[in-house]
Amino acid sequence: MTGLVVTVGVAAGGEERDVAAIGRALMAAGVTVAGRFAVEDDEAAVAEALAAGAGVTVIIAGPGSSSGDVVRRAVARLAGVRLVLNERMLAALEERYRRRDRPLPRRAERLALLPQGAMPWFSPDTDPAWMLEASDRVVVVLPRGADIAGIITRHLAPFLASRSTPGHVVLMRTLRTAGVALGDVEERLADWLGRSDDTGATTVTVVPGSPGGDFEVWVRIVARGPGAAESLERVEPQIAEALGDDCYGRDDETLEQVIGRLLRERGLTLSVAESCTGGLLGHRLTEVPGSSAYFERGVLVYSNQAKQDLLGVPEAILRAHGAVSAPCAEAMVRGICAASGNPVGLAVTGIAGPDGGTPQKPVGTVFIGVGVAEDVEARRFQFSGDRSSIKWQSTQMALDMLRRKLQRWSPESPSVQA
Repeated sequence: MTGLVVTVGVAAGGEERDVAAIGRALMAAGVTVAGRFAVEDDEAAVAEALAAGAGVTVIIAGPGSSSGDVVRRAVARLAGVRLVLNERMLAALEERYRRRDRPLPRRAERLALLPQGAMPWFSPDTDPAWMLEASDRVVVVLPRGADIAGIITRHLAPFLASRSTPGHVVLMRTLRTAGVALGDVEERLADWLGRSDDTGATTVTVVPGSPGGDFEVWVRIVARGPGAAESLERVEPQIAEALGDDCYGRDDETLEQVIGRLLRERGLTLSVAESCTGGLLGHRLTEVPGSSAYFERGVLVYSNQAKQDLLGVPEAILRAHGAVSAPCAEAMVRGICAASGNPVGLAVTGIAGPDGGTPQKPVGTVFIGVGVAEDVEARRFQFSGDRSSIKWQSTQMALDMLRRKLQRWSPESPSVQA
């Protein structure tokens, strides 16, 4: 059986992770993921995606937006049924609004209109999902912004398991790398790519990581059959060894989570100083639950004056080297560590564009400084893409530099290189 994952309308932050989790759930049930599409919230576009004819199609769409409306109509048309009021869905919506001490708006009642025969999937404190079986096809609609991981665990995975072939086992492991190009990873794994292992049960593929594949590459190991667990256990260490220190995590593990774990294990706390990234670095770090245990503060120093006033960056450095320079990045690290009293500091300064570049320092020039226990260094990067992409790549490399430095650091040998 084949499967599709379709996102409708404007994607929300972190949706790439949800799509990857859905793909793993499908594969674990023996469903081959034939494609992942992003379409506009247009009924014709959704209908075209559904016409691909996959056995299982999982859609992410806003429940109360235009994308939710077009999905309900498109799925009903696919199944040849009418939209009807689903009493269970209506009762769930009314209960959610009652908890907010508000009546259910009349317009919101349309959310309870589902294709005839659809089954709502309810989960605590999140919008309901729903599923429709039509002939030999299944369409699952998940609400954007909901607890997708929880819906997968409570509903999607058990549903798929109940319809999978008995004895059919598919296991997938994703090894995540940072700071290395896709071509380099492919070269290291050349003996594995494009073929199965000796048993024919395990395959290895290399894909760009998300978001955007900027300086992050994922290696997917898929093992099938009764001996899938043993195959995965045998192959994974070999792949991990080939990836070396460039491999930072597995499956859903993010750089931010790895940083948090390393800081906790070493009993260290972190502060950051940002210029061109505009707070994105602090946002990523504090997206991790419990980050207050190791993240102490972040400052946004966009102007030269702010760098001097808040971080004590010497005016002589700014005059001689400029704000976009290695000496400035190092001074920012020392300044934030001194101001916060934290032993670990991270700083980013650069030109995100689209203006402000020079022949010596074109748009995309970024300096990242990192310090652990007074061992401070800075590196220059030349990123490409639009403003948002450059900001993302800057935070990605900053986190990766810190990860590598923390992995090598110990109280006995505090001086390390990132």
